[in-house]
Amino acid sequence: MALLRAGIVGYGAMGRQHARVLSDLEGVELVGVVDSDEPSTPDGVLGSVEALINRGIDYCVVAVPTISHEEVGLLLAQAGIHALIEKPLAGSSGGASRLQRAFEAHGLVGSVGHVERFNPAFEQARGRILDGAIGEIVQIAARRQGPRPTRIVDVGVVMDLATHDIDIASWITQSPFDSVSAKSRSLPGHCHEDLVSVVGLLGNGVVTSHLVDWLSPRKERVTVITGEKGAFVVDSLTADLTFFAHGSASMEWEDMVRTRGETEGDVTHIAIAKREPLRVEHEHFRDAVLGRSSRTVSMAEGVATVIVAEAILESAQTGETVVIPSVAGPSDI
Repeated sequence: MALLRAGIVGYGAMGRQHARVLSDLEGVELVGVVDSDEPSTPDGVLGSVEALINRGIDYCVVAVPTISHEEVGLLLAQAGIHALIEKPLAGSSGGASRLQRAFEAHGLVGSVGHVERFNPAFEQARGRILDGAIGEIVQIAARRQGPRPTRIVDVGVVMDLATHDIDIASWITQSPFDSVSAKSRSLPGHCHEDLVSVVGLLGNGVVTSHLVDWLSPRKERVTVITGEKGAFVVDSLTADLTFFAHGSASMEWEDMVRTRGETEGDVTHIAIAKREPLRVEHEHFRDAVLGRSSRTVSMAEGVATVIVAEAILESAQTGETVVIPSVAGPSDI
């Protein structure tokens, strides 16, 4: 396998995880890390993106705060360097669109780090759904809750966490969001929202709900995908996938009817191979850079996710349902 020279911009919590994976990824040599603001970075960390570019890298991971994604990404595009940019693609749909245009104009591989797509439980659920395991999907309900991360200061839970669920809902159903209605809450002294509750409608009629916060003492990452034949429950923290079939066995015991309903269906815990999602994501991005068959999250998809996130923030502020505009092509933006 050809050896690719890779770099990382941003050496915070996520940047360190990328460095761990890239340090032993087959066919890749990690040749430099940039982080001018992190006091605990190892010796030899570079102080600028330009210094990293001068080392002659083929591709770069951008793991700086969201507010800096556009600036760093445009520098890399102008230098002809492929990039995997952490989600969200940018802090605004305008910035995300500019990044998409820049990478497309230079013929570069540009991808967004929506790592949940590579979680084995979501991969398995989606594959089985495409095979008709639950019939037509009618609802997706997600809970993404946990303690507040001290490292996030430039965005709230919508851009930081809800973007995961926006992307997963569209990816699972292969349908864009049509509209959203949201309520949010910020704690005193906080500049951004700490909690959001969203009801969404996809273009194919699927109803979604998303409860996202960093106020809960218990971390939870659960998505329920309900269809005509039953429901898949994905726990993305443990990569567990469970199938609940719709009821077929009659309940004659009156107390059980009140507790569980009139019928009960089979419950199946699905055994799946579990590989680290971040490593799988990097393997696909490496292969994309090499021109091989791969599965990455495109910048066009990243733009669409940011547009939905902005609509959620608008709805929470105005109290109105917001219709999602269709995403224009690069030449129309």
